[in-house]
Order: sequence, then structure tokens, then C-alpha cells
Amino acid sequence: MRTRYNKRIDRANRTRSALARKARGRLRLSIFRSSKHIYAQVIDDVRGVTLAAASTVDKSLKGKLSKTTDMAAASEVGKLVAERAKAAGVEKVAFDRGAYKFHGRVKAVADGAREGGLNF
Repeated sequence: MRTRYNKRIDRANRTRSALARKARGRLRLSIFRSSKHIYAQVIDDVRGVTLAAASTVDKSLKGKLSKTTDMAAASEVGKLVAERAKAAGVEKVAFDRGAYKFHGRVKAVADGAREGGLNF
């Protein structure tokens, strides 16, 4: 019997497999969403390094956010990761939603990153 955890890992692997086929070497904007926070990072899979990262637990966002669980906070995380990625010289990324559906806070991160200037 497949556990809930194994099913989640399978969904994420299916998403990343499709992304690897379609993205053709682009950097990956990966999202992790917990019940209280949201995290985003730009990853270079070839070199195995993280080039830029942002989350709702960042000190630079602490004063701005009233809540860390809403879509406004997720949008701010997207804008911050886009700003940091552009500072690292990254313009184009592939959006990796992992095992999450593309709506709500995950979509808000994507929209914030687009507003910040990332192309995907």
C-alpha cells in the first residue's frame, strides 16, 4: 500500500521529470509550502547549487508581513526571490511546483516572481 508520503514524492518526481524534459537546462524555481510558511529557491541542477532563495522566515520580510500564511506573503516571497535571482544574473527559470497544485499560495509566488522580472 502506498503511503501518503510516497504518493506526494511520486507526484513531485513526475513534475520534475516533465520539467527536465521540457526545460532543457534552465534553472529551476522550486517551491516548498508548509502550513505556516512558504519557501522558494532558484536551483542550478547541473552544478548542484542554490543561486537565490527567499521565504517568509527571511529577516527582510519579517516587518512587511502581517501573516506568513496568506497569498500576499507568498507574493512578496516571489518578488524577493526574483530580485535576488536577478542580482545573481538569472533571467529565465522553469517553475517547479513540486507536488502542489498551481493555485493559491503557489500561484501567488509564481505571479510575484513574474512581477519581479523572472521569465518562465
